[in-house]
Amino acid sequence: MASIMRFLCMLLWFLSLPLLTERLCSVEAADRLPNVVILLADDLGYGELGCQGNPEIPTPHIDSIAHTGVRMTQGYVTAPNCSPSRAGLLTGKIPTRFGYEFNPIGARNEDPAAGLPPGERTLAEMLQDVGYATALIGKWHQGGAAIYHPFRHGFDEFFGFTHEGHFFVPPPYHGVTTMLRRKALPGNERGRWTGDRLILTTHMGHSEPDYDANNPIIRGGQPVEEDLYLTDAFTREAVDFIERTQDRPFFLYVAYNAVHSPLQGADAYMEKMKSIPDVHRRIFAAMLANLDDSVGAILNQIQECGLEEDTLIVFLSDNGGPTRELTSSNAPLRGEKGHMYEGGLRVPFIMKWKGTLPEAETYDQPVSSLDLYATSAAIANAEITHEIDGVNLIPYLTKELDSRPHEEFFWRQGSRSALRSGDWKIVNMTRRGPDKDWELYNLSEDLSEETNLATSQPERLQDLIERWEQLNSEMREPLF
Repeated sequence: MASIMRFLCMLLWFLSLPLLTERLCSVEAADRLPNVVILLADDLGYGELGCQGNPEIPTPHIDSIAHTGVRMTQGYVTAPNCSPSRAGLLTGKIPTRFGYEFNPIGARNEDPAAGLPPGERTLAEMLQDVGYATALIGKWHQGGAAIYHPFRHGFDEFFGFTHEGHFFVPPPYHGVTTMLRRKALPGNERGRWTGDRLILTTHMGHSEPDYDANNPIIRGGQPVEEDLYLTDAFTREAVDFIERTQDRPFFLYVAYNAVHSPLQGADAYMEKMKSIPDVHRRIFAAMLANLDDSVGAILNQIQECGLEEDTLIVFLSDNGGPTRELTSSNAPLRGEKGHMYEGGLRVPFIMKWKGTLPEAETYDQPVSSLDLYATSAAIANAEITHEIDGVNLIPYLTKELDSRPHEEFFWRQGSRSALRSGDWKIVNMTRRGPDKDWELYNLSEDLSEETNLATSQPERLQDLIERWEQLNSEMREPLF
């Protein structure tokens, strides 16, 4: 009798194994910390995606993030060009708070003084400390000297380059079509392009851009040779990282250099865009379409691994598009990369997290790339050990909170400055010191910043100038 009872107990235990395993897996899935994936485009204009209103260049994969998530119509970055913008994203702090004001280019990238200070705790370091696997794939541009290497800022893995730009085609960099920068033309500030341009089909060795686009591609800490078109190589690495790391929480920062110059389109995408008669625009379109397919491959890998409900995905650009250089439109905004007008600072900004964030919604309150630090910390249960300027966006996007995430934004880069307070914005693009020539705009009524109200609203202008000066007193002098 006892042996029969033992047999029945063993049989019941065996039959319950699938249910027990399913319960354990459910507990494990519920306890898993969410992954964070940030997909950063380079120099992409505000008006260049399908979801942003551009019908000319199909971007279905990037658009799908908006269709299944939240598109933020007032998404800002912390600087109008690459390096300080990335510093703000990675630290959650206005970069001028720690002296990161300017954009190192060329030989300055290797200057021991020019880079993200080792004492600044990055988003990667914060997530690494709570057990996340971390990877940077693509453009670093936070200092090329060893002291600033991504390994020293919280990344377990790195594949990419450390300077401001890179050729997209493999060496020896000849036999390709490239665009040389055309000179600035009047009336070209609002997302339009006019006038003559210089188009050159040549050997790249005789027409390199004015930055070191052939700085090394690095895997880990060593230079490597890369045979693929660079956007495709970065996507290959990102997909591989997701597949290898799917069993633990990860932070994946894919910082594409597309659609930054030099303008170099892969043959297959040039063929797809052959209906665009302007070859300058055609190359840009080819690069953007390639980027879109690359984003699609990453989204597909997340889906194949069953991680959609466990992954926060963010797509944004590092700054506005340099229209005269790339044709990248910031319409309907004024200005471009390097400007303190909206076209330099407001970017495409979309986010999805299946099952947590609403789908196919727009969010019309001002948000910032600064917020990615606080948002990631909140969902990862990570401690924020320093004062930051960003906020956790999740309760705002889920409508748990209905107030504005931010009432003001501050910008400074040399003689160029700006402050947004509520719907009002002051801009200085010309002068230094007390002689700054401030302009005043009401963004709720004048999105394109066409009507300068500085003369008709002197009291409001003075209040905003005083607030800018108050915030400016909290900032540091430039490190480099």
